[in-house]
Amino acid sequence: MVNRKELDPEKSPSARFGQRLRMLRDERGWTQDDLAERMGYSGTHISAVETGRRPPTPHFANSADRAFGTGDTFERQGRAARNSALLEGFPEFVAQEVRAAEIRLFEVGIIPGLLQTPEYAEAIAAGAVRRGAITEQQAEERLTLLAKRQASLERTPAPRIYAVLDESCLRRTVGGAEVMAAQLDRLAAFAELPSTVIQVAPYELGERRAFDLPVHLLTMPDRSIMAYAESAQRGQLERETNSVVPLMTAYHQLQAEALSQAASVDMIKQLRRGTP
Repeated sequence: MVNRKELDPEKSPSARFGQRLRMLRDERGWTQDDLAERMGYSGTHISAVETGRRPPTPHFANSADRAFGTGDTFERQGRAARNSALLEGFPEFVAQEVRAAEIRLFEVGIIPGLLQTPEYAEAIAAGAVRRGAITEQQAEERLTLLAKRQASLERTPAPRIYAVLDESCLRRTVGGAEVMAAQLDRLAAFAELPSTVIQVAPYELGERRAFDLPVHLLTMPDRSIMAYAESAQRGQLERETNSVVPLMTAYHQLQAEALSQAASVDMIKQLRRGTP
């Protein structure tokens, strides 16, 4: 089939749901429209669930079980997918991130995931578990995916990574002094890589700081650009030029206003000297 998207069931519970849906549909020789007619949905909706772009609702999962005669198999898988710690839209972003030629990040308050040490990431996840925001299983899911994302940066050719960190990222202690010291060392070492640029947006920027929320911009091998943003409930991968280009322009303005990489690394090392 032309342009048939490969599915990775290990990526998330939603991906496992989608992979099983496609597998059983293929076994019966049904098209997405055939299955849609049996379930009372559109073929577009079936495609979105299969590829992880939409989570399976309880009604959708129950309809799939009726269509395939699978008892409560999809109902149980759907419950696991809905209990995932990953926001809707995030798996789709990750699938593009591992292909990107250039990755641009801006973060407020915490170190971006791609630059986190395992101990720093574990401290963030443990804090979310203590607050009751996620379960221990969901925390493990987050950490496993983060490790895969970080490992993907070692591909050849390596992606260019541009990271602008608000000063608050460096000054907010996460996991205690030792964890923070190792994290600052990690940032300084990361800045020395030939494919990275790290800058700090100092507090002095004040209202001139271009963004108040985290920003993720991906430049793909064909030079197309995507932007990913999150709300409290879901993530959204944006491909429309009229939405993405203004974000890229604002990012370049932010880089121009931020400290140089040399000055940023100096700040990181000065803060590091203040930790054990």
